[in-house]
Amino acid sequence: MTSSIAALIEKMQALEGELDAELAKRRAELRVGLEHGRIAFEEELLRRHRALRQKLLPYLFGASPLVVLTAPVIYAGIVPFVLLDIFVSIFQAVCFPIYGIAKIKRADYLVFGRHHLAYLNELEKLNCAYCSYANGIIAFTREIAARTEQYWCPIKHARRVIGTHARYPLFDDYGDAEGYQARLAELRKGLAKDESEVTK
Repeated sequence: MTSSIAALIEKMQALEGELDAELAKRRAELRVGLEHGRIAFEEELLRRHRALRQKLLPYLFGASPLVVLTAPVIYAGIVPFVLLDIFVSIFQAVCFPIYGIAKIKRADYLVFGRHHLAYLNELEKLNCAYCSYANGIIAFTREIAARTEQYWCPIKHARRVIGTHARYPLFDDYGDAEGYQARLAELRKGLAKDESEVTK
């Protein structure tokens, strides 16, 4: 990896840190806090949230007929998501110790907290839980696949790839045979640590 690429990665990490700080400020503005690891709202804010909650029956009857018809298609996705969850969990449990790759904490990717929002009705909370699970499992799977790729084939593609994972910039350039052979062991060794930051 060239020094200019490393510098760009550092800038990206700095910007991500700034974004996290701004998001934390916004949460503070909305008076959302954590007490003993649980989400907490001020009582007055909770009262206002409850007043804004749409009742379940008007919510259901106000839905477009096409939205109602597509709901079973959306919820049928739970089957492949659960199967994917089971498969990648077994894959990680079996393969990562053999390859010397640090295991990923599944709970870090499955975050459920929207059910604390008093302005959501029960169906909206269920929808949010489903989306949290689906996106969490996709993110969990992506990190398992990224670490596996870093172990077996940490080489960039010849053409630009849309939506690469966070580890991709660390990979060696396409066609850099000397760099690949020199860095493969280093990239594999980096997987042995429980990394919260992929470039360290």
